[in-house]
Amino acid sequence: MCGIFGVYAPGRSIAHLTYLGLYSLQHRGQESAGMAVSDREVLTIVKEMGLVSNVFDDRALSSLPGDLGIGQTRYSTTGSSQWRNAQPIYRGVGDLEFALGHNGNLVNTAALAEAAGMLPGTVASDSDLIGELVAAALLSGAVKTENPLLTALTAVVPRLEGAFCLSVMDRDQIIGVRDPHGFRPLSLGRLDDGGWVLASESPAFDVVGATFVRELDPGEMVVIDESGVTSLRPFEPSTIDPKLCLFEFVYFARPDTKLYGHNVHQARVRMGEFLAEQAPVDADLVMGVPESGIPAAEGYARASGIPFGYGLVKNRYIGRTFIAPNQALRALGVRMKLNPLRENIAGKRLVVVDDSIVRGTTTKAMVAMLREAGAAEVHMRISSPPYRWPCFYGMDTGSRGELLAANLEVDEIREYTGVDTLSYLHLDRLLEATGAVNAGFCDACLTGNYPVDIPVNLDKHVLEDGVDRGPAGSDMAATLLDASDVALPTHDVRSES
Repeated sequence: MCGIFGVYAPGRSIAHLTYLGLYSLQHRGQESAGMAVSDREVLTIVKEMGLVSNVFDDRALSSLPGDLGIGQTRYSTTGSSQWRNAQPIYRGVGDLEFALGHNGNLVNTAALAEAAGMLPGTVASDSDLIGELVAAALLSGAVKTENPLLTALTAVVPRLEGAFCLSVMDRDQIIGVRDPHGFRPLSLGRLDDGGWVLASESPAFDVVGATFVRELDPGEMVVIDESGVTSLRPFEPSTIDPKLCLFEFVYFARPDTKLYGHNVHQARVRMGEFLAEQAPVDADLVMGVPESGIPAAEGYARASGIPFGYGLVKNRYIGRTFIAPNQALRALGVRMKLNPLRENIAGKRLVVVDDSIVRGTTTKAMVAMLREAGAAEVHMRISSPPYRWPCFYGMDTGSRGELLAANLEVDEIREYTGVDTLSYLHLDRLLEATGAVNAGFCDACLTGNYPVDIPVNLDKHVLEDGVDRGPAGSDMAATLLDASDVALPTHDVRSES
């Protein structure tokens, strides 16, 4: 779920613009941040583990002269959460050098590495693999063409399977690519002085003073250089099949983002309205789980006539526990993240609206807090269907054994989380709420219908087997917590494939 950004602004110093763009995309990845900047002679990269504000300060930004650059905020899905895998990726081939930022997750990573004859440890992430393949294409002859980087990318990207939005640059141009399914969003914006911006989400344009132009089409490649923006189609037409991740609307995208031409906030409000119609309940207060549950709670309150209010206070300095790289950090982050507003909830019958229940860690702890604060009843309403299947296109949701709804029925989830009633929004109503019913969505995490086949051996550390990942690379092992965190009341999940 990484955030990628690129800016081409001749005559302007763009390091601060790139910083602002990455800051607006911080919600998409909180493990590392980096940027590459070119002054047309030298391509300079700075990247580090941590948040954008931790990685860059005025001193660092002032040392990055240049009028074109790219940046990335990382959320790891293939490859450990460690500095080696921070982006942008860099490669140099002869006199040519390039940097690459990637949002998404490839599903044919192992096959590509094997076909290229790469030994274990040659690359450590699917993003690093893409960089290596582009470098190999340059060495095999693309470097002799008029636009070597474009030629190499055009040869490589049709071989990639899965989700990938790319921002790639050399010293003189930026190239954006969106995979044939468009699993992840990527948009184009324009600066007032004629420069161009690429961003995972449209709010990044507002932050840097750019105007939203359009979303890139699935399977589209754009080249931004001194001649402007050129659109290319490097994929076979038969492979184009729009499948934007439905959870972009439900959870991941900022509420002020525009997807498929529709505002995400308004879509979430409609989800809440539909929930109120589908699952009414007598209650005193409707409250949303900050932040992504609040718009749906507003919609539920509006449609039901039950007053809307706040029952939880969020520590805004705590990141998203769902996208922390391991279960231990997610569990520790819940009580640091949310605190009950006791005066609002004591003695009240509550409708608590949230966007999803994935592993159940946050929900169970939150309900316990509400009970301790004196809530008389807790009625949970979820603005998406049960999350039953792992995502392999850019979300690190682990195996089915870690997903609550994959192992428990709705009533069992109600019992496990400690709520009085529990209802999920039906899939057809969720699609209707987006305003783009027929635009094309991936709903694999809800239905198990994967648009791209998933190899049975696909694993986050597929490129790191047998390689020492160090302390930061041991995150998957940390998902084996004690029973109080993940114990499920009726099913043995260890046998789940």
